[in-house]
Amino acid sequence: MSIFQKISTMFNSTDQSVLGIDIGSSSVKVVQIKRKKGRAVLETYGELALGPYAGIEVGRATSLPTDKLVEALIDIIKESKASTKKCGIAIPLSSSLVSFIHLPPTDPKDLATMIPIEARKYIPVPISEVALDWWVIPKEEQKFQDSPGSEIKSPEPDGVDVLVVVIHNDAIAKYQEISQKVALEASFFEIEIFSTIRAVIDQGIESQMIFDMGAGSTKLYIIERGVLQNSHTISRGSQDITLAVSRSLGISVAEAETLKRTYGLKNPENKELSESITLTLDFIFYEANRVLLNYQKKYNKTIGKVILTGGGVLLKGFDELAKTSLQSDVVLGNPFGKVETPAFLEAVLKNAGPEFAVAMGIALRKLQELE
Repeated sequence: MSIFQKISTMFNSTDQSVLGIDIGSSSVKVVQIKRKKGRAVLETYGELALGPYAGIEVGRATSLPTDKLVEALIDIIKESKASTKKCGIAIPLSSSLVSFIHLPPTDPKDLATMIPIEARKYIPVPISEVALDWWVIPKEEQKFQDSPGSEIKSPEPDGVDVLVVVIHNDAIAKYQEISQKVALEASFFEIEIFSTIRAVIDQGIESQMIFDMGAGSTKLYIIERGVLQNSHTISRGSQDITLAVSRSLGISVAEAETLKRTYGLKNPENKELSESITLTLDFIFYEANRVLLNYQKKYNKTIGKVILTGGGVLLKGFDELAKTSLQSDVVLGNPFGKVETPAFLEAVLKNAGPEFAVAMGIALRKLQELE
């Protein structure tokens, strides 16, 4: 199964086109954009389910070998008629480690030495086996800092908070191999958290939570002043809803997936369907509320908005239940709002948007590289 919309025939293709690639647990997604008259313009996008490549149902999380991922990526690039090899690729959060560490008052010039030493306490493998990057989290009175390794101007009396990001070398090697076998020119590999933030967060001082529901898990990111402040993973996702429906109604997983996608929470004639879906969602929302409330209590701040991303949030009635459960301003992520698109596709792209946040975030970073 694939979801595809071809747009590139409306525009003249140029060498400045770039591709964002998101190889998720249940599907692979691509977004191609280019710069035209100073604006980022959408050329094409596409999605392809990975379940069939593993011999399982659409919507199920998979762990495919490299050759199968190569096959799927070749297929979606061909089907979406993507025309460029220039790209970036997202690395799943599960293949990385994101930690927040606190250092005592430190001279900025010593940070590059101290952070890798301190980070070893949080890394379960030898530091020689990983790629490590870090950002100083600015204090409220400081300006937003966007570049890795950016330094504060003077030692902070309360110490320094640092976001440490680690990717195992094996994970990087895997995605390098995939890009080489697909003949792609991948100039970077980025953890999906940062791609999503780029795609759906606008600059501002408001604290926001990204609620990213995929097939195998739900990831929560708290963002403040454009900077990641906290992350949490809930080990349940949209496939758990499908499996619950299958068990509850005594039907196949494929039939359960079809029912879930067709009706979601909007089928008053089948209360058992709604109840089995709600049971799984209640657990996820309980955990999300716990993370949200703990952060608000710890820092005495209010999360002003919850942004929904990931394919799981497209379930019919999901946004309404999220508003009730999280007691917050809840909106669907709209990554396609970052680029120029045909007016007649506005509704389609808005509905598809939450699934393409990571791929769009990657494409936007790649386009910035060309400036």
